[in-house]
Formats: sequence, structure tokens, C-alpha cells
Amino acid sequence: MLASDSLVQLHGDVVSPALVAAVVLCTAVAVAVNALGGLGHAGGVLRAAARAVVQLLVVALVITAVLRHAALALAFVALMTTVAGATAARRLTGGRDGWWALAAVAAAALLVLGLLVGVRLVPGGGTGLVAVAGILIGGAMSATVLAGRRALDALRTRHGEWEAALSIGFRERDAALLVARDDAALALVPGLDQTRTVGLVTLPGAFVGMLLGGASPAEAAVVQLVVLVALLAVQSVAVLLVLELVARGRVRGRSQQP
Repeated sequence: MLASDSLVQLHGDVVSPALVAAVVLCTAVAVAVNALGGLGHAGGVLRAAARAVVQLLVVALVITAVLRHAALALAFVALMTTVAGATAARRLTGGRDGWWALAAVAAAALLVLGLLVGVRLVPGGGTGLVAVAGILIGGAMSATVLAGRRALDALRTRHGEWEAALSIGFRERDAALLVARDDAALALVPGLDQTRTVGLVTLPGAFVGMLLGGASPAEAAVVQLVVLVALLAVQSVAVLLVLELVARGRVRGRSQQP
């Protein structure tokens, strides 16, 4: 309980020495492990941590105004979707066609979010909308990037199989799906594992956040269940869409750019 009590003390000195120490030490450990282990992401870890600090401080300053107005909340969701799509595009391809990734992220996340709003599990504005939208958009972005990369890698490394499928009468799209579908579908494994083991191996963020916010364990469990199954839907749609885009040649790897 001591850890929980210290985490929810948000009305005093928010930026406490303990918080600064935790952020600095965890970042230092991650950077050191990457550097010493030759993992190649020491600089990326440092930049990511610095960006997280700046971005969260900015969000903390503007979020109060955003949450007071439904229109601003919707605009903030649109901004999150655009940034997620841009990030996915940059990760998948350096060409203009990478922006098709935005379509996959937006369609997957906003489809499921609209469903939750439609059945009144999520409000149409305010804190609930922004919080759930952030989780779903992040899940769509991750699934799009992972599935897209795996599909593009499969088509590159198994190009001979793609050509063999063409030689026996497959259309280009169907041949690409034959080669890349299983690899792209691996992007669903982390979400499936998280859902299968929830409560037994991990307590995900929504559950912990609800508990720290004062909700009962039952209330936290219900919210987490909705989030998990919504994420499964979002990620499934995102994987299917980006796989189709890759198979149709809309999203291509850097080596395939004209």
C-alpha cells in the first residue's frame, strides 16, 4: 500500500525527488543495457524518454481544457490518430504510400471506439473518450507497424514463393496474401497473450489505474475486460487492413520505392 499511496499523491508536489530519481534511474538502466549489450537502441531509449517527459508535461497542461468541451476532446482524438498514423507510416516506409498506414490505424481504432460509444460504454466526450481512444489508437498503431513490417519482410525474403504462386495462376494480391498472411498475423500474438494471462501474470494499466483512482476491484475488472476485448478487435482490424494494403501494393518497403 505504501507504493500505491505514493503514486496517487497528486495534489502536493507532483514532481517529487522520488519521481525524478525513478525516471532518471530507469532511463539510465535501459540506456546502459542497450549500450553494453550491443542492442543498438541506447540513443533511441534516451530520446524516447526525453520526448515522453516533454510530451506528458504538455498534455498535463492542456488536457484540463480539452476535457471540459466535447468538441475539443474529439479534436484531441483526431490529433492522436494523426500522430499515430504518421508514426506508423514512418516505421513502415519512407515513401508517400506509407500514409496508407494512417487509414489502417484510423479505421481500426475509430471503428471500435464508435462501437463502444454507440452502446454507451464510453461517453461521447471528456475524460472517458480521450482515455479509451488513446489506448485503442496506440493498439492500432502497434499492430499496424508490426503486421506491416512482417508482411513486407515476408514478401522480400520469400520472393521466390511469391513468383512460384504467380507461375501457377495466382493473382499478385492472392500470391502476396499466401506468402505474407501468417507472418503478419503474428502481430496479434502479444495482445492475445495479454488477454489470456490477464490477472494471472499481469495486471494491465487500465485495471491498475482504476484501482489507484479509487475504484473497486470489480469496477476495475469490468473496465479492463472492455479494454482488452476492444483491443483484440482493433488489432485484428488493423492487421487485416495493413495486410491487404501490402498485398495490393499500396504500402511498399523502402527497397520497393520507385
